Amino acid sequence: MANTPKAPADPFDARLVRKLADILTETGLSEIEVEHGELKIRVAKQLTAAAAPVHYAPAPAPAATAPASAAAPAAAAAPAAPVRAAGDEVKSPMVGTIYLQPNPGSPSFVKVGDTVEAGQTLFIVEAMKTMNPIPAPRAGKIVEILVEDAQPVEFGEPLAIIE
Repeated sequence: MANTPKAPADPFDARLVRKLADILTETGLSEIEVEHGELKIRVAKQLTAAAAPVHYAPAPAPAATAPASAAAPAAAAAPAAPVRAAGDEVKSPMVGTIYLQPNPGSPSFVKVGDTVEAGQTLFIVEAMKTMNPIPAPRAGKIVEILVEDAQPVEFGEPLAIIE
């Protein structure tokens, strides 16, 4: 048998990265870095700040080219946008499945009318088998919950309104 040189061992350890990600979730940290010899691993999660709602001025109405009687049926056929309560939207920071309670059969974290503290858990979003608590961005009153339990949610999707 000929002596063949061994390829250098891959210093990347996926299990270590997963453990570090779990530590971030458990502790509420946003970033962790580990150094061992020449190996350096940094794991960070993207934090999204709850921004104040942006208000746009209404677009100017287009000039009418048809008689008003022809425009009225078209306007009646257009579906009305859902009316939302005034306040700050709590948006999903990730894609996943939202849960309104910590365990099946448990009471919901919050319901409409509840007063919440800043940082209080409102929901959980499950993403890649990890449960991610969604905290209240500020203290206030829950005036509307815009999602159903076990519903898929998208990044940036409004979940609730805090007044």
